Amino acid sequence: MQRGMFFLAILILIVGVLYWENNGLSATELDISIANLPKALNEYKIVHISDLHGKSFGPQQRNLVRVIQEARPNLIAITGDLIDERRYDDSASFVLIKQLTKLAPVYFVTGNHEWQSERLSDLEENLATLGVKVLRNDKREVVFQGQKFFLAGIDDPLGYANQDDSLRKAFRSINKKDFVILLAHRPESVALYSSYQPDLILAGHAHGGQVRIPGVGGLIAPGQGFFPKYTSGAHQVANSIMVVSRGLGNSIIPQRLFNHPEVVIIKLKRKGKD
Repeated sequence: MQRGMFFLAILILIVGVLYWENNGLSATELDISIANLPKALNEYKIVHISDLHGKSFGPQQRNLVRVIQEARPNLIAITGDLIDERRYDDSASFVLIKQLTKLAPVYFVTGNHEWQSERLSDLEENLATLGVKVLRNDKREVVFQGQKFFLAGIDDPLGYANQDDSLRKAFRSINKKDFVILLAHRPESVALYSSYQPDLILAGHAHGGQVRIPGVGGLIAPGQGFFPKYTSGAHQVANSIMVVSRGLGNSIIPQRLFNHPEVVIIKLKRKGKD
């Protein structure tokens, strides 16, 4: 009897830990220093989320919305895979979006699951109706406290295979003096992204490596294989800084380990300035 109770307790503990690994939200705060950051954008705050895959965090997305609301962002960027094509249900995504658009301007680029679902047209229309700016190989001018900058975004290559052409379209009429943030789903293409010299790149897709090995990093990521280089955090590549979100949901592999769902909170800082 005692042995049975012991194993039952161990089983309950394991189930509890695995549940917490998939559902315990983490908020990662990053100060990103940029040399040519316009003065008006010093302390500008961006919430970056990715790869929701239709997941819910509490009733009406309460837990996720609370983390984002407490960050008090100036802008919210979503870098693809709001939905999961294997179990398509956009209700959790739209419950979230309806609340986020009340907090700050929301910008979105497609991930591979939007294209694989074959329901992108409806999704894009619904997002636009809710006030989301959907970037499809194009850009939007943003003005903050009188300062102009650009937000560029490209489609996932599943929908538009020539990423170089996507970038050319998105960066058309942007000059080298403009401050530019690029939204793209796949971090493994960062060398190509950086050749267009965006100041900041936001990406997702890697799910943090799904299982993270303490002191080593992510185990596996699509497009990067085992022990991938770009799964989380900030990376300097040429003259650009790329921030990779570990994402929020799961897809093929249903379990995270040492890799809680992540909301990235970016504060822009002028390099060498207080």
